[in-house]
Amino acid sequence: MKREIKQKKCKSCGRKFALFNSLAQVCSVDCAIQYAKDNKVQEQTRIKLTRITKEKIKTRSEHLRKAQTVFNAFIRERDKNEPCISCGRYHTGQYHAGHYRSVGACPELRFCELNVHKQCSACNNHKSGNIIEYRINLVKKIGVEQVEWLEGSHEPKKYTIEQIKSIQTEYKNKLRELKRGA
Repeated sequence: MKREIKQKKCKSCGRKFALFNSLAQVCSVDCAIQYAKDNKVQEQTRIKLTRITKEKIKTRSEHLRKAQTVFNAFIRERDKNEPCISCGRYHTGQYHAGHYRSVGACPELRFCELNVHKQCSACNNHKSGNIIEYRINLVKKIGVEQVEWLEGSHEPKKYTIEQIKSIQTEYKNKLRELKRGA
């Protein structure tokens, strides 16, 4: 008894073809090329839609975190040739964007460039910002009037998602300009 060869429908052109391989999806090389192109376009469309959907469901705090990351990168790049604001050391270790007034204590100054400076991880993490030395060096850097302004009271800010996105874009552009100029 002769076995009948199973027929399958081509995923590209729709014609029936004899299955020469159990994994075959298309009937010819030309159909395979077209099928691959179509799948690539579909995959790109799917990726784009997924990206848009993920952006739509992001929370305000996720946007803030992303904007803070870009802002901190800008601060590190801006101050890259300066020592740690607290201890005054130059070293090859990790540097942070250290806030004089912390984000927890004064969230309205979170994106204030006067409030944030390059700080070594030892001062920022292990010495809780080394705040006394930070203040002494900050006065030398920006002046006592600016420091007193930072220490004063400020109007609370509740950023909208659109404002946060514009802050992120602004600091991305500033960072790009700094890197170009270097």
